[in-house]
Amino acid sequence: MPLAPRSRTSSGRFCFPLSMTMMRRDRFFLVFTLAAVFSADLYFILLPKLQRMGQRSVRPCSCSPDNITLPQHGGVATPQLSNWTSAQQRDGTGSEHAVTGSKLENLFSHPLYSIQTPELAPEERLLATGQLMEYYKKKVARWERHMKLYSEAAAVSNITVSEHKVTYDPDASWLKFHLGINRYALYSRDDPVIPQLLREMQSMTVISADYTQDEKALKGECDCTQVVKPSGHHLKLALKMETYAKAMFKPMRQQRHEETPEDFFYFIDFQRHNAEIAAFHLDRILDFRRVPPVAGRVVNLTGEVLQVTHNEDLRSVFFTSPANNTCFFSKCLYVCKTEYAVCGNPDLLEGSLSAYLPSLSIAPRTSIPNPWIRSYTFTGREEWEVNPFFCDTVKQMYPYNSGNRLLNIIDMSIFDFLISNMDRHHYEVFSKFGEEGFPLHLDNARGFGKHSKDEISILSPLSQCCIIKSSTLLRLQLLSASWVQAERRHEGVPGERRLTANPHRASPLSVGPQATEGPAGGAALHPEAGQGQSRH
Repeated sequence: MPLAPRSRTSSGRFCFPLSMTMMRRDRFFLVFTLAAVFSADLYFILLPKLQRMGQRSVRPCSCSPDNITLPQHGGVATPQLSNWTSAQQRDGTGSEHAVTGSKLENLFSHPLYSIQTPELAPEERLLATGQLMEYYKKKVARWERHMKLYSEAAAVSNITVSEHKVTYDPDASWLKFHLGINRYALYSRDDPVIPQLLREMQSMTVISADYTQDEKALKGECDCTQVVKPSGHHLKLALKMETYAKAMFKPMRQQRHEETPEDFFYFIDFQRHNAEIAAFHLDRILDFRRVPPVAGRVVNLTGEVLQVTHNEDLRSVFFTSPANNTCFFSKCLYVCKTEYAVCGNPDLLEGSLSAYLPSLSIAPRTSIPNPWIRSYTFTGREEWEVNPFFCDTVKQMYPYNSGNRLLNIIDMSIFDFLISNMDRHHYEVFSKFGEEGFPLHLDNARGFGKHSKDEISILSPLSQCCIIKSSTLLRLQLLSASWVQAERRHEGVPGERRLTANPHRASPLSVGPQATEGPAGGAALHPEAGQGQSRH
């Protein structure tokens, strides 16, 4: 840009035009303005955040019982907690409860597990009785027509078919379980249907076996170049019972004492059947009640799978091993080999049975990416892993900017930390309940992989947001008492054989306080938690 012309004054000096002088003044004003804005941003925004981070690293957030409040919504009974919140009882040195029975029964008799749920309005229930019964009748009628045609075709082809008749039972436990689902939880605390359903899943006659819907959608076509393999690898089966109940069967792949190899990424880890069972009971102990009922069962692969399946693809993957054991593998290219098979002894195979939720046709669910999703690549990192202020961004996003959704995500992270599950990439909610719905804690089979290491990064939602439901915090403090730890180590879960190795039973409850006060960054109860507390 050419220089502006200069003029000589009578004294012989040069003078610059007025426009150039004004331009220099504008530059000075612009620099001054930018410096003032930057200083204000540094003083009012950046410095407070850095100070809060420094405080978290030096000391945990205030977590005293004085700032803990239970929900005050109408219709909720607030229990008296003054007797148990003393340091003596939290240390496990207080007097024993006078209640007779097992320690697990004593735990559920505690006032924290007696908070009443408000009277449910019709719109707060997932399904109406008439709606579910009509759907049930149609499915049973369709099954009977299908079996009649299948039997006729088998007779023509001289194929022997095991015929099992479906029993229409409007009082079936799985129907009552579906009818009990509401916008607060999958089931109520004292629902007698859940123990009944667990017992029946262990003994009901299996009338049909098939691949799960997600494996059927693949049609055996898998992209072997993918780092994360879609389904198929886990050998899940959908079993149908005599009352038309459905359960997902996951076979035993690892011994209870085995840990995930150190060189394994979390997204290629085996799925463990006992992790599903233990996760259900822990979810119930934490009073979330967001895991569908899960029971352990020994399945006869020949009589309860091979002989009752109508899927020729499933039949084709069964074989007899050199040890004369019945085995099967997945119909997928990258695992379509006998070395990936699971085998019975010779026909019996232990596994978990998870009760199905209502069909998507009558109770649709929405799948939502977890804001704290991990990178499913060998080298990538997500924003939350490099940005300590990531929670501030999440708080501005729908549906985390209102309601209880963010607090529920923090509940889920605490649950995942206790079971050591790093694979929570998505979560589902019932579409009917919208943003007020709770996230379902589904697919927990990759939990309990390592009892020798606590993966603190799972608690990032808690440490970055520094808020927690008061009810969750109080239960964690209660569960961290030594008398609960001792009972969990020795008594176990009634009706189930030993679910996990000894180190697992010692570690989940002992890390309860660390979830709010320890190495997770000092997350604690924030004033927002009292306002966002859910009613259950």
